[in-house]
Amino acid sequence: MSTKSKPRFTRMAQLKTASDLRNYLQGSGVDLPFDETLLPPAESPFSRPIQLKSGKRIGNSLCILPMEGWDGTLDGRPSDLTRGRWVKFAVSGAKLLFGCEAVAVCHSGKANPNQLVLNADTFPDFVELRQMVLEQHAETFGNTDDLLIGLQLTHSGRFCKPHSHKAFESKILYSHPFLNKRFGMDADYPALTDDEIDQIIEHYVQAAVLAQKAGFDFVDIKHCHGYLGHEFLSAVTRPGKYGGSFENRTRYLRNIVAGIQQAAPGLEMGIRLSAFDFLPFKKGPDEVGIPESADQYFAFGGQANGLGVDLTETKAVLALVQSLGIQLVCITGGSPYYNPHLMRPALFPPSDGYLPPEEPLLGVKRQIDVTCELKRSFPELIIIGSGYSYLQEWLPNVAQYALRTGMVDSVGFGRMVLSYPSMPADMVAGRPLTRNLLCRTFSDCTTAPRNGLISGCYPLDPQYKKMPEAEQLKAIKEGL
Repeated sequence: MSTKSKPRFTRMAQLKTASDLRNYLQGSGVDLPFDETLLPPAESPFSRPIQLKSGKRIGNSLCILPMEGWDGTLDGRPSDLTRGRWVKFAVSGAKLLFGCEAVAVCHSGKANPNQLVLNADTFPDFVELRQMVLEQHAETFGNTDDLLIGLQLTHSGRFCKPHSHKAFESKILYSHPFLNKRFGMDADYPALTDDEIDQIIEHYVQAAVLAQKAGFDFVDIKHCHGYLGHEFLSAVTRPGKYGGSFENRTRYLRNIVAGIQQAAPGLEMGIRLSAFDFLPFKKGPDEVGIPESADQYFAFGGQANGLGVDLTETKAVLALVQSLGIQLVCITGGSPYYNPHLMRPALFPPSDGYLPPEEPLLGVKRQIDVTCELKRSFPELIIIGSGYSYLQEWLPNVAQYALRTGMVDSVGFGRMVLSYPSMPADMVAGRPLTRNLLCRTFSDCTTAPRNGLISGCYPLDPQYKKMPEAEQLKAIKEGL
């Protein structure tokens, strides 16, 4: 799918003034509030600190979201490219690093052969990564007293590819009516046994112990984007102690938390949660995304038709999370594998995606609205929002409004910091944004790994522009 084709919707870069944005939102039927004028640093909510019940303090209300890496070594260690990304997180100016990177708890749970893994062998590498972040942050900002560094722990479940960039070695919880076929599994493909799940839980606990020893402030128990933790929440057809009832579908989370609390007392935990989900989407005849057809469909946080939000169970999960003593919750939605427009609104989709089925700003608004509703329902939780990247130069204006009005506690930045690592620092300091560094949602950072290449910002990052993979990616895109 070529980025040369004319987008169906107006590019954000064309909306030069607040009047342009307001008129476009009104004409598109998108009720997305924003502040026309950014407040000076002394009054800006970007600089507002966040106090945790544990006594720890986060220095501002901007966050770097965890990202899956495709550039580690085959035995799960960071490479120079990995370290380069972590330096960008360190110097970004955000005071909350929510997980830094998606780190597998075991080799069989990797989403790609080059994903990082935390175990006894790789432990020294994570000690060095964290220390590097502290040193780089201190060198840039003077101290690290108000910097909170987490590590996202994950098992990729249905999307495991530990030995090949293209061949799935899926670990599933139940036979999915659409995803089994889409990702090459028969309807009778074997599901994980309860004993195997118990072993994965133990891997989480062991990894958390190592993360604490390495000095990380918290671990994120990943429950989003179709990976294993998220799939438990929709496992209504699974028999046994890990499926069916809400109590059973949350047993995995409860057991991981209990194990960590016992083995790593004092370690903070967070959870990145797909708060809503829809039916899987696919390319329609005109390459625009269309949903699979289903009269009744169970999606966690979704309506029965698979095309709307229902936060009843989401709120039940957050009530559970709060009762378990977890305070940090990062909100996202859906999965980049089967409905990417929900969490990554973009004009230019990745090679395995589809053209946007809705005005992308509707996707931004949906995430902001869901996050706001959850924050209002759980005021004691620290809620981090995501899905802001599509806003581009208007991100500060929307983010300021959301923070200023209490819709969210912290605004998260994802892969846009790969091209513009100092964007949070510029916002906090009240500096104008550098427009030619802004992510324009070309999706190269996803198209590359989908085709076996390392992920990076090939259009804007000078380092990646010069790599041989840039020419390979260009050839792949021209052949689509």
